Amino acid sequence: MKVAALCCLSVLLLGLVGTGCLGPRFRPNPPAAAWQTNFTAVTNLVAPQLLQPPSIPFTLGPGDRLEIEILGHPETRAETFVGPDGKIYYHLLPALDVWGLTLEQTRRSLETELGKYVSAPQVVVTLREVGSKSIWLLGRLNRPGLYPMASPVTLLEAISLAGGTARSTSPITSQDLADLRHAFLMRQGQFLPVDFYRLLREGDTSQNVMLEADDFVYVPSALAQEVYVLGQVAAPRALPYTEQMTLVGALAGANGAVKFDWLSHYDTGLGRDALLSHVGIVRGSLAQPRIAVVDANAIIKGRAPDVPLEAGDIIYVPNSPVRFLKSYLNLIINTFVSTVAANEGVNAAGGTTGVGISLPVGGK
Repeated sequence: MKVAALCCLSVLLLGLVGTGCLGPRFRPNPPAAAWQTNFTAVTNLVAPQLLQPPSIPFTLGPGDRLEIEILGHPETRAETFVGPDGKIYYHLLPALDVWGLTLEQTRRSLETELGKYVSAPQVVVTLREVGSKSIWLLGRLNRPGLYPMASPVTLLEAISLAGGTARSTSPITSQDLADLRHAFLMRQGQFLPVDFYRLLREGDTSQNVMLEADDFVYVPSALAQEVYVLGQVAAPRALPYTEQMTLVGALAGANGAVKFDWLSHYDTGLGRDALLSHVGIVRGSLAQPRIAVVDANAIIKGRAPDVPLEAGDIIYVPNSPVRFLKSYLNLIINTFVSTVAANEGVNAAGGTTGVGISLPVGGK
């Protein structure tokens, strides 16, 4: 009887221990949920007005080539360029400023000036070559480059003009070399949320925006496996993606965050809450991105698990706390596209650089 009682008491004590009377058991591998980071999906929509052709007619600028002729006098036919000062020269006329004028306004201006020497001249002005307006089409396109823009074109027309997106020439596979989910259109320094994948793979014409002069279109390589670290880090750059790459590892690869010492000058290192408590991670398509705001300082101090990264992630360290998620996302994406555009523009002009341009940015 006593033996049975002792056995029951032993089972009871073991049960209490098993239910946590002595605290939770140590598990060397944290559960999968501890490694999951909550990403918020943000839907960007293309404004309907971006699909409409511009109502403003073509205006002249430096580099444009014109053919001018007085009607009925073929011997007066001549070609002239709009000079760097925006002026043209025709026969014995003094320099005529045509910068910003339409062809019709230029024609009337020429008739007015020629009327001082010729009775009621009728002038014909023909645009022969555009040098003042162009669009950038770079990246994994068959014929990337700077293209003159004589008339409005759609994004789809422009990509066709550049020969379409590049594909592998291997006889074994015809793999698409273009990463359409990270392709972007930048206008006047701002990202336009055009979904290249929906346009080129799904035929969604709601993404076929009209391009404007100086628009920058970039299609990255699908073969590039990189993570981008931007913002207030010592060395903003693209890092080669490796399996099991984490947020802290990426920050270390960019030489750490920049922290401000109010008593002296800027210094580098990890550990300032104002910089690292609102690190942004943008993942997925630039047109339909997901964003997470992570307390990297807590990770560094061991209070939170590190965040596994994926190829294509954009890491951003702000210089002030985040207040509005959508504006923070726009800041990160605009910083990314501006940096890539600057680098690719330098490369297209004959220079060499990588994603490593430090821009004056801050979290809002």
